[in-house]
Amino acid sequence: MDPDEIKGIVESITEEIHQRVIGLDYAVRNILACFFANGHVLLEGVPGIAKSMMAYSLAEILGLDFKRIQFTPDLMPGDITGVSVFNMKNQEFSFIEGPVFSNIILCDEISRAPPKTQSALLEAMQERQVSHEGITYKLPEPFLVIATQNPIEQAGVYPLPEAQLDRFLIRQIISYPNKEAEIDILQLKQKQDLKPVQALVNAEKILKIQQFVRQEVLVSEKIMEYIVNLMRKTREHYGLTLGASPRASISLMTVAQARAAISGRDYLEPDDVKQLFFPVVNHRLILSPETEMDKIPVIQIIDNIIKSTEVIL
Repeated sequence: MDPDEIKGIVESITEEIHQRVIGLDYAVRNILACFFANGHVLLEGVPGIAKSMMAYSLAEILGLDFKRIQFTPDLMPGDITGVSVFNMKNQEFSFIEGPVFSNIILCDEISRAPPKTQSALLEAMQERQVSHEGITYKLPEPFLVIATQNPIEQAGVYPLPEAQLDRFLIRQIISYPNKEAEIDILQLKQKQDLKPVQALVNAEKILKIQQFVRQEVLVSEKIMEYIVNLMRKTREHYGLTLGASPRASISLMTVAQARAAISGRDYLEPDDVKQLFFPVVNHRLILSPETEMDKIPVIQIIDNIIKSTEVIL
């Protein structure tokens, strides 16, 4: 596995997903970078902008098992992880695996389920395993959770706590398509409801890419210092009550390594860090009451931090 091969794979995936999804190339690349960094993704956007379609199509193109879980107020933890069922034949309980035992899990409308059910995902996301009645079950590899949430809903939702938000490597904001892209979407829909896509890779190749990202993409001490300087500024910024933790620093470095690999490089550049700084930290920061009263968006604070942080190579 080499960077040029990884770059070619990503370009092929991006081209293939155009059979179903238009105008979200930036999101597709960030999701792939997150996946190759062995992390999880939170997709946030209003209904109807192809969040679920993108996740489902990526799973098909990557040649992986896929399960969709619709989060609702009555969803129980066992509906995700699995339950014990009494077997009348051998007179003992057997564990029936839940939908979490797949390569890609789409947790649709994650904020609609109560906290107890949301927390059932924590062990799976962090430890890549499920514990049930004292027995630990390993999840398949690779394993990716893609959760979606609607930023405008307030009734009947349970906002994710900071500890669970921190388990997501990135929060990818999905915006409306531009005019040209929306016309292309209508033309695509007019031709065919759901075009078929073909699997371009498989689990074995993805694991090799993850290994390459982890072991072969070099990060210089200067780039590490740049990452730390960015994170420290979030902790010192007057407009923030809570800054980014060292876990955020690790997350930024690993997903930037993946971005370098899909760009055909085995080393990090400052631009890799800059482009992913917002997706990595936007869900890990808490605005101060004064900032909220002044209606200063978090993206403005993040942009100011990037502009005021010098890169010394």
